[in-house]
Formats: sequence, structure tokens, C-alpha cells
Amino acid sequence: MELRMRTGHQGTGPGAITPDGCAVELYSRLPSGPEADVIAAAVPPGAHILELGSGVGRMTHPLLERGFTVTAVDESAEMLDRVRGARTICSPIEDLDLGETFDVVLLASFLVHAGDVEVRRGLLRTCVRHVAEGGCVLIQREGADYHTNLPRQRVDPSGFTVRILSAEPVADGVNSVHAEYVFPDATWTQTFRSRPLTREQFEEALAEAGLTVDKYLTEDGIWVRAMTS
Repeated sequence: MELRMRTGHQGTGPGAITPDGCAVELYSRLPSGPEADVIAAAVPPGAHILELGSGVGRMTHPLLERGFTVTAVDESAEMLDRVRGARTICSPIEDLDLGETFDVVLLASFLVHAGDVEVRRGLLRTCVRHVAEGGCVLIQREGADYHTNLPRQRVDPSGFTVRILSAEPVADGVNSVHAEYVFPDATWTQTFRSRPLTREQFEEALAEAGLTVDKYLTEDGIWVRAMTS
């Protein structure tokens, strides 16, 4: 069954585009980055991780290499087709109910900043529903200047350029963000809705779901470990 695009989200460029505007081929090309190291330092060795919004496995595969067991969830079957070595489940995150719990629930990719408050609540409820007693939820937040330090760009050592071109208000507290990824042989764009959250607003959203911040894992406050309260 083909999924409809999420409201306010779109993408352009070669290959399949997911409901939130992500291009499968683009994400297959992006390097893994330091995220797996941050995660590995924050959780017990060999933990069972539920990765919500895994995409093509950009973090899944490095986590598997570090000895973790990963269940990868994404609403795009095309994304999950690129995942190797992990159990995969195709489902919108906010609808997920596996009837089991995990040592670690991972909500990365700034998903907590969903423009629709009800979607955010659904995402966090899914986190709480699936974290084991004594386990933790790891959440990736946007940086403090993500919506104001614009336009900005980064040239990756591997030869592509990422540009965040604009963040325009479209609703109360919600911006439409436009990004561009330029490779020597192809260009992709993504437009998505994001709700900036101060640290206080972020912690209030967690509290509403029954979570409390245990520790900010990085100096910029982007990675957070939370526990059920």
C-alpha cells in the first residue's frame, strides 16, 4: 500500500521519496557520522535497541557492528529494504505497538520536533510503551540555532554539500524547513515541518509523556537520555 505524503512534507530528486520527504537513494549515500559512538557510550554493551525511524540503516549498521541487537522501524518499505542484519518492521512510529519492551528506545533524526503536536505525542507514547523497566530512551534534538542560523551549508569530505536554505513560519510555532543536498551527479531537496523547542519546552513535552531527562549526553544538548518517571 502506497503511503501518502505527510502534510507539509515533500522531496525531489532521483528515486523513491518517503512520506516525510526523504529520498531513499540520498540517505543511502550519507555517511554514518558520530551518532553510533554517542549511543554506545550512553547504554549498556550488547543492549537490545528499538530504533524508531531507522531509514536505510545509517545508524543501524554501525550499532550492529558495535555488538548491539537492533529492531529497525520505519514507515517506508523502500528504506527498510536497504537495512541488513537487523529485524525490520514497517510501520508509522506513532502506531507501533509490538507488545514487547527493549533496553533502549532510540528516537533520532529530530523526530521529536514534529510540527504536529499530536504526532509528537504519539512518538513519545511509543517510546514509553516499548522501553523496559530500568531502560532508557535516547532522543536527538535540534541545535539551538537550527532555525535562525540560515542559510548555512556544510561541505562533506566525501564531496557533497548540504544546505539548509530557509525556515519559514507556517503555523503557530511551526516552521517549514527547506534543505538541499548536492552531489556531483545528482541533487535532492527536502521540505519538512519542524517545531523548535526550547530546553524547557522539550522537557515539558517529555514530562507529559511520562519521561524525565536523565542526562544531556553532548555539550550542545542535541543528544539526551531520558527515563520513565
